[in-house]
Amino acid sequence: MTDASANIHPFNLIPEADLLRLRHCSHHAPHDFYGWHATETGSVVRTRQLGAERVELLLNGRGIEMVAVGDDIWIAELDTKSEAGDYRLRITWPAAEPVLIADAYRFMPSLGDMDIHLISEGRHERLWEVLGANIQTYETSLGSVRGTAFAVWSPNSIGVSVVGDFNGWNASQHAMRSLGSAGVWELFIPDVVEGAKYKFAIQTKEGHRRDKADPMAKLSEIPPGTASIVATSDYQWQDDQWLNKRAEIDATNGPMSIYEVHLGSWRQGRDYRDLATELVDYVVEQGFTHVELMPVAEHPFGGSWGYQISGYYAPSSRWGDPDGLRTLIDACHQAGIGVIIDWVPGHFPKDDWALARFDGVALYEHADWRKGEQKEWGTYVFDFGRNEVRNFLVANALYWIEEFHVDGLRVDAVASMLYLDYSREHGEWEPNQYGGREYLEAVTFLQEMNATVHNQHPGVLTIAEESTSWPGVTAPTHNNGLGFSLKWNMGWMNDTLEYFSLDPIHRSFHHNELTFSLIYAFSERFILPFSHDEVVHGKGSLWDRMPGDGWNKAAGLRTLYAYMYSHPGKKLLFQGQEFGQQEEWEEGESLGWGDMEGWQGEFHVGIRTLVQDLNKLNTEVSALHSQDFGPEGFSWVKSDDAAANLLAYIRWGTDGSAVLAVLNLGGAPRENYQMGIPVAGNWELILNTDDKAYEGAGNELATELHGAEDGWDGQPYSVKVNSPAMSVQWYQLKR
Repeated sequence: MTDASANIHPFNLIPEADLLRLRHCSHHAPHDFYGWHATETGSVVRTRQLGAERVELLLNGRGIEMVAVGDDIWIAELDTKSEAGDYRLRITWPAAEPVLIADAYRFMPSLGDMDIHLISEGRHERLWEVLGANIQTYETSLGSVRGTAFAVWSPNSIGVSVVGDFNGWNASQHAMRSLGSAGVWELFIPDVVEGAKYKFAIQTKEGHRRDKADPMAKLSEIPPGTASIVATSDYQWQDDQWLNKRAEIDATNGPMSIYEVHLGSWRQGRDYRDLATELVDYVVEQGFTHVELMPVAEHPFGGSWGYQISGYYAPSSRWGDPDGLRTLIDACHQAGIGVIIDWVPGHFPKDDWALARFDGVALYEHADWRKGEQKEWGTYVFDFGRNEVRNFLVANALYWIEEFHVDGLRVDAVASMLYLDYSREHGEWEPNQYGGREYLEAVTFLQEMNATVHNQHPGVLTIAEESTSWPGVTAPTHNNGLGFSLKWNMGWMNDTLEYFSLDPIHRSFHHNELTFSLIYAFSERFILPFSHDEVVHGKGSLWDRMPGDGWNKAAGLRTLYAYMYSHPGKKLLFQGQEFGQQEEWEEGESLGWGDMEGWQGEFHVGIRTLVQDLNKLNTEVSALHSQDFGPEGFSWVKSDDAAANLLAYIRWGTDGSAVLAVLNLGGAPRENYQMGIPVAGNWELILNTDDKAYEGAGNELATELHGAEDGWDGQPYSVKVNSPAMSVQWYQLKR
């Protein structure tokens, strides 16, 4: 007790036991002592102001000197028991002008009872509006008070404080209050606004302080900085027309060709706003319908490409601020381009300042290492059975849709969530209650996420990267499916690339690697992906995987892409593949734009021109997209001529259109090759990958095929085709 405190009534001093807890930042109810309180003799106002040399209470138009009683605590005794009206504190620190502030400890909680109930139940679908750092303004009799309401879920803490550049990162200044059994801690701090850096100082039951980034932060420092940053947005969207149309249509029944992009390496040095012009113009020029952004959420290690996320609600600061990302997405929509983002609920890194062991023990991750760790990646796995964790993730899915207007979520590594034994040896996993290896809680989470997204945002896509044969990935949840809109066809991708990497003289022995995909092509609603995963880790580029010299590599890629675009399923190409980048992708380098210059440049310009035309035809011709998910959209014409390395099939559209695709995958031309077809009529050549426009050989082909009435191969009609070596032709039925 100081000399000055001797003049304070003992009832107005903080009890020693509580003072000790406040001193060590381990008190659950600092509001019980700081701020205004009625006492037996009147009332008292207490405040903690670190290092202040003078504090005045401004109340009812007069200034009242507050008394320093030790521990940086100042007290003013009042002779009335009626609650104090609005008041301010005037603080004087050494060698500084006095500062007038509102008292953080006189405001009501920013979360209501319903918020707390929904958080406990795991059903607060707008979690980002009540947890994290949200700027608020209160109207008081002395004027508006603008500041930030901080709230964090930390049920195992014995105390939590807000620390930041506004309080010298000292945990004693802004202790938070616990809002009960839900484990939420809260504090409104006046005058802390946009741009303030902060963390939560967690006091664990073991007595350790852990400074943690905000799990709900909307902005973070540029790595390697780790602080969260208070952020808000008044961005004015210009995409109402796009969103209204999106809600009315099923995009999966239309043309879909996706350009997968890593923002940091498409062209290095560009930020979100640069890309809103450069990238959008390029995507429009190439004719893609969608872009898919590799993870844009904040991540500590750039080499993870964003797949080990530390800030699930914060767009990465590497490429600008959140409104910059909004600008990019808005520009895409105004140009008619949909935006899909990679979303990673499967795991998170172990960095000590982030989600890992958030309040001293497993919180976001499962406590049992057999469920809570992904050893292959050195990361933790979310506890999908915990209400609050499921809520954190489902709300995060809604956040990106509602706050950033994204049109789809591509969920990474779904298989790692579905199976208890994923990448685990014997003894490293425990069967579920039925003795199986299915992670039932993760299944429930995925179903909840999909059902919630599709119910609240019709037209938004959810896409699964699921590498096994789990049944019903794209079946609706009411039929016990996972409920995804689309699934990556990893089997098709692996078989196709294996086949195309072979020298043509060996392909006849692997013919079924191409025909096999049609056995299961309609078991799910598939996307055909050539993603970033196929051009990293020593696999080489797609260009490099084609056999032969430069000419043959280019012919191989042109053939590969025309086969892909005529096969049932939506399409995805990773950046650089559209022009046949020669080198393997490196996230720290720009794309090989120089490949389109020099002695091999002509081949790459031709490949890019072909992809433009493939996208154009895919959009314009119903047969190529309108029946991607059912057998009625596909019929074989020639599937069994392995010796000739030749395939032919017809794609059918809902409008009656038809496209005959002829694929010569061998090293020799096929002339006057007869094949049976089911309908008569004339078939117009609409694509030839051997055309000089694509830097092919330019062999002259008939512009039309005439269906003859002499049957062939069990079909009532037939045509004879000429197909140059290593090329694809598309013929559209003329009606």
